[in-house]
Amino acid sequence: MSAAVAVGVLVATGVYLLLQRGQLRVILGFVLLGHAVNVLLLSAGGLGRRTPAFDGAGEEMGDPLPQAFVLTAIVISFGVTLYLLGLLGVDDPPGAEEETGDGDQTVNGQHGTEGGTRGGHGGEGGGGR
Repeated sequence: MSAAVAVGVLVATGVYLLLQRGQLRVILGFVLLGHAVNVLLLSAGGLGRRTPAFDGAGEEMGDPLPQAFVLTAIVISFGVTLYLLGLLGVDDPPGAEEETGDGDQTVNGQHGTEGGTRGGHGGEGGGGR
């Protein structure tokens, strides 16, 4: 499979995931676009010349600049991915209440009514001993 086809498939899949609902799919779209950029940068350096850069000076020596660009792009895309995954975890803070549509409220992902027992009462009625 040629590098152009790989870049095209990665970009198409990444853009498709970016246009979907859901923050995790958007993050996966960014990851795939980052991989596409890495393959594009490596292919720009020439895929036929893959000898080590310091093996010997000559015509067949690999160009180290695209490899340095790809290494930098990998670090940047890793940082962006961690930042976006951090935003995914902050999306719903603990203790946030939201309505489910049937009149109930959810507290930390558990369904309950407003008159339910919360706290350390354990369902005891009022009154003394």
